[in-house]
Amino acid sequence: MKKIPRISETEWVVMKVVWGQSPCSASHIIEVLNQRDAAWHPKTVKAFLNRLVKKKALGFKLEGRAYLYHPLVQQAECAEAASVSFLDRVFGGSLKPMLAHFVARKRLSREEIRELKKLLEDQE
Repeated sequence: MKKIPRISETEWVVMKVVWGQSPCSASHIIEVLNQRDAAWHPKTVKAFLNRLVKKKALGFKLEGRAYLYHPLVQQAECAEAASVSFLDRVFGGSLKPMLAHFVARKRLSREEIRELKKLLEDQE
């Protein structure tokens, strides 16, 4: 089984750009991030890119003078790993208390309730 790196909340923001527009240069990633959010300093973005390369979440290819970054892990794999980690840390790995917690605290639409019921029925 492939080891999925643990990605921080801010690293997720960077990874989403790369997942959506790979391969891409650091300058392109900085441009996209600055269009979406408050100003990202180029050195900060490059530090995150270096960290993600070290974690083996990103790979790169030197093209001319630019590094083009591409994901080494799929977004779905990272989402699954983060979900399992969250479930283990917060709810002791048990799905029932997590579902109960979110259902009790968030107002669900009729459609969401129908979808959840269908998911549970499909599991039986």
